[in-house]
Amino acid sequence: FIPPWASAILYPNALASYSQLGGKAADSIYLHFTQNTMPVGTVGLLMAGLFAATMSSMDSSLNKTAGIFVRSVYQPLLNKKRIEANDKHLLRVGMVVSIVNGLLVMLAALFFNSLKQLSLFDLMMQVSTLIQVPLLVPLLFGQFIKRTPSWAPWVTVVLGMCVSYFMTKIFSPQWAANILGMNELTTREASDFRLMLSIAAHLFITAGFFCSTALFYKQKKDKNKRNTLEFFNDLNKPVFADKQQNNYVHEQHTKLGRTVIAMGLGIACMVFIPNPLEGKLIIAICALVVVVLGWLLRRSA
Repeated sequence: FIPPWASAILYPNALASYSQLGGKAADSIYLHFTQNTMPVGTVGLLMAGLFAATMSSMDSSLNKTAGIFVRSVYQPLLNKKRIEANDKHLLRVGMVVSIVNGLLVMLAALFFNSLKQLSLFDLMMQVSTLIQVPLLVPLLFGQFIKRTPSWAPWVTVVLGMCVSYFMTKIFSPQWAANILGMNELTTREASDFRLMLSIAAHLFITAGFFCSTALFYKQKKDKNKRNTLEFFNDLNKPVFADKQQNNYVHEQHTKLGRTVIAMGLGIACMVFIPNPLEGKLIIAICALVVVVLGWLLRRSA
């Protein structure tokens, strides 16, 4: 968040240099900040940080999605067919699913890149609000309202998608602004207003519908009662890590600490790049922070 804030003061006319990007011109502020403020050589560090931040969340997401598919879809289908699969077979299926998911993610990224009228921030906010919120409603409220029919979650998600479509394609933020006596909204205000109203709509309509499905719950006809009880019993059961797990954690801290210290020393070598004294100092501080973190990791082991 700091580079955009600083750039708004240091380079107030920066966006005019990237007018060809349209609605995504604001995303170029990092490039402008890097070129004009950061010391020579730190562009590579910035790129490494961007890739590392993406990969650190992407690999866990791919593993999580593959695990959910294998355990919740593929394996139950095999059980219905009375086919037993060993762990090696399931691991291979998980690898294939990870590859397919990765390809789908890349296709989605290419599609998002083609949406020139939307900035990256607006795109992510719309996706999280209009798609993820309908999925989260039954997950969140299902922790507290346990007596719901089996059809309640997926019907709630379908209703939530309809609410999202209405708030995106049909509803106009200016309507609400006129009712509240507000002036004409700017493009940015309209986007933020739509976001807030979409969350409110899901909170009252989507979540309200899920809560109301409890009225249709009939305990005698609930075929999943036993599974539901076992699930919440497992959820409330405390988990204690054994000594063997602690050994794994200590080994990870040691290896990761050594790697981080080596990276910090590599960054420290960048002080020999021709830079003003201020630039050399910035690089030295970066190297010091990384080395200290690596030392703390090793010490924790």
